[in-house]
This record gives sequence, structure tokens and C-alpha cells, in this order.
Amino acid sequence: MSGHSKWANIKNKKEKADNARGKIFTKIGREIAIAVKEGGSDPNNNSKLRDVIAKAKANNMPNDNITRSIKKAAGEMGSVNYEEITYEGYGPGGTAIIVEVVTDNRNRTASEIRHIFDKSGGSMGATGCVSWMFDKKGLIVVERSASIDEDELMMEALDAGAEDFNALDDVYEIYTAPTDFSVVREALEAKGLSFLSAEIGMFPQNTVDATKDEELVEKIEKMLERFDDDDDVQDVYHNATLPEEEEED
Repeated sequence: MSGHSKWANIKNKKEKADNARGKIFTKIGREIAIAVKEGGSDPNNNSKLRDVIAKAKANNMPNDNITRSIKKAAGEMGSVNYEEITYEGYGPGGTAIIVEVVTDNRNRTASEIRHIFDKSGGSMGATGCVSWMFDKKGLIVVERSASIDEDELMMEALDAGAEDFNALDDVYEIYTAPTDFSVVREALEAKGLSFLSAEIGMFPQNTVDATKDEELVEKIEKMLERFDDDDDVQDVYHNATLPEEEEED
């Protein structure tokens, strides 16, 4: 995939997550609850649950925690009603923002997300106002190592159905269509590979360079921090190129 790498942004998010591991596990637990509700508690018969488990493992969530979350979700399905909602809007400097949440209270969460947009100098928009600027793709990130042959990994990924393969200095990025993500991930897992990241996300078709404006960078980063601090927010996607991302490219 040509253009700016998204791994730097994901890596930055993961480094921050190391300081709030319990919070990340809680968010993944909610994703497990959604997956169990939709397809049952048996990963063998629930591809979405398998995908969430892979994401949990990539975030170093212990197997005991994963099993406990699945059992808890299976037992709570009648009492806790989580739903996935996506909000869209504009951040400082007209940047495009997509916020994905899992919530048990739609009204509370909508109010909180709108408040963060407003407080950060942005505005929440209607569904579809910015999502057309993004492509939904699966991204599997594998750490470079002497034991992994680049050409062999690329052929295995493409043979399994991957759309694109990107070799960076420290990682390999494997992009898939959302519908092919599970198949490609499971094929690579069967080869004994482990992942630094494995999930479906939204990737901007074009980016807005914010690196020349320190004030704008500060405003965008503050907005992202506010979203990250909200317990209902699972993921935030944007089309701004920030300094730390540029340095890693």
C-alpha cells in the first residue's frame, strides 16, 4: 500500500496502552461481549469472536482473561445490552474524525462524544459525513525478525487472500479486504506467526499534514486524548499526519 504507513499511529496507541493495560482489557472485553451476543461463545463457530481473540492476544491479554471474558459475556447476554455505534465529525483544522464506541447507554454516549467534539474545537456530523474519505481494511502487523523470510511471508499472505504487503524497517504490514481478514489471519497463524496487531480499521485515502502547525497538532492530540479517556470509545481514526507519525514513516 503506497503512501503514509499507519503502523506508526497504531504503535503509538499501543505504547500509550501499556500504561493503561487494564483499560484496554476492559474495552476488548466489551468487544468479546458483542461478538458472543452476535455469534455465540464458541470461537470455532464464531469468526468475529476469533478475530477479537486475536486482537486480545496481540495486546498481550492473558488467556485466562480471554476465557473469563467469554464466559462472562455468555452469562450476561440477558442483562447487559452492549451495542456498537460509529460517530463521525470534524476536528481542529477540519480534520476528519471517526469514533467507534461500544456502549450500554446510547443517549449517554452520544452526549459525551458530542461534548468532546465541541470542547476540542470540532463538531460532530451526520453519519457518512467523513467516512467516505476512509477505506475499511484489515491490517495484520508482523514484527521483522531474522527467522521470517520477507518473500516467503509476502507469498503466503497474498496466496491466503491479502490485498497488499508492505515491508517497513521494523515490521511487515499485511492489508486485507474486511471480508478476507479472518481467512488471511488464520492462515498466517497456522504457519506459526504471531502478530503485533491484527484488526479491521479505517484508513484515510488522503491525509492532512498538521506537522507545520504546532498549535493545531496540540489541539488534535488533546482531542484524541479526550476520546481515549472515554470508557465507551473503542477506536478513533483520523486523517491528520502528526509529528511522531511522520518521524516513523
